[in-house]
Parts: sequence; C-alpha cells; structure tokens
Amino acid sequence: MPASAGRVDTNLTCSRYVVPVVDTQRLVAFVLASIAIILAPGPSVMFVIARAVAWGRTTAFLTAVGNACGMLVLATFVALGLGPLLQRSQLLLEVVQIGGGLYLVYLGIDALRHRRAHVDAMVEVEETKPSLLRILREGFMVGVLNPKAIVFFTAVFPQFVDPKAGSVTVQLLLFGLIFSLLSIVLDGTWGIVVGSSRDWFVNSDRRLLVLRTIGGVVMLVLGILVIIPVLYEMVVRH
Repeated sequence: MPASAGRVDTNLTCSRYVVPVVDTQRLVAFVLASIAIILAPGPSVMFVIARAVAWGRTTAFLTAVGNACGMLVLATFVALGLGPLLQRSQLLLEVVQIGGGLYLVYLGIDALRHRRAHVDAMVEVEETKPSLLRILREGFMVGVLNPKAIVFFTAVFPQFVDPKAGSVTVQLLLFGLIFSLLSIVLDGTWGIVVGSSRDWFVNSDRRLLVLRTIGGVVMLVLGILVIIPVLYEMVVRH
C-alpha cells in the first residue's frame, strides 16, 4: 500500500504557508471529538438553550450563528499566535496538550460544582424580545469575548496537530473553521429542539440540571482521555 494511503494530498503553496497533507484518521478524530465537546452542555450550549427557553428556536439558532462567528475569530488568533511556536518545539506541544487536558478536567469539575447557579442564571430573561441584529451581535460578543474559549482552543486543537504533516498554523486554522461550522449546526440543533419544546424545559429545573451535569461529566472524561496518551508517549520515548 502506498505511503500516502489514508491521506488527502493537498500540498498547495499559499503565500508563506503550505497547506498540509491532512491525515484522514486525525481529521476524523478531531471531528468526532469536536462533536462530543459541542454537544456536551457547556457554556456555549447553555447560552443557546437559555435563548431558546426565553425566545424560541429562531432566536436560539441565530444566537448559535453569532456565537460560532465569534469563536472563529478567536480560533484564528490562536492559530496565528500558537501555530508557529508549536511548529518549532515538540516539548511545547506536549506541555500544551497536557495543560489542555487538565483544563478540560477543570471545566468538568467547575460545571458539576456550579450547575445550580448556571441553571438559575438561564431562567432570568428580559421582558422584550431582542432584535435580529442584537441577537447576532450578542451571540458574537459572547463568543469573541470569552476568555475561557481562548484557553479552550489552545487546549483542544493542538491534540490533533501533526508537526510532520506541514504548517501547524494552517492545521489550526482548518480546525477552527471545522469547529465553528459544527458549532452552528449542533448548537443550532440544540436551540431548535429546546425552542420547540420550551414549556417542557421551563417547567422543570431538574431537566436543565441534568443537561449541565452531563456536560460536566463529558468534559471531565475528555480531559482524562487527552492526558493519558500524551503521558504514555513521553514515558515510552524516554
């Protein structure tokens, strides 16, 4: 079997960067991990759900679009700033990966400890429905001004980088674009589902608590699964 099997050959020169050879297995793993992270009821999902509970599915979906656009801006900054550094240092890449796993564990524990406060904040809504522009603007600002998202992208994206495949910066940009598109689809789906059955969610805090608890557990497990293989590779190599 040729050495290039399982890879999509896209060696195209673009100014100072070269579009990397994308490892199909690595890309599929990133997509699956992104789906798990996005579907887990974390801060982004809960924000969309809060809008769905308050104003219905259209408002929730547009909020998801604005939020994803904001996160794409953040992901771009992370790629341009972090990519060149990770390209030069394998040790730094491993440190970032371990730190990222620990951050996911922290997010999981925080979500579990404060799930009641998060749910209480969701049901506090304004009396007047916001305009279309305001919905998109608020969604965008929540995404782009979220300091946790910067750390989150720094933590998760490097787990799937292959320094041997080409430009790390371009790989991170690609991951950012994929993650943002998936966010629109999946967060938007959350909004549509909850918005279509808003009375069922509003009438029971327990259901919202269950969602927040599931999100915390998923983050905790993902963090542990990220740390173990990195530590194993470091031990084997040394």
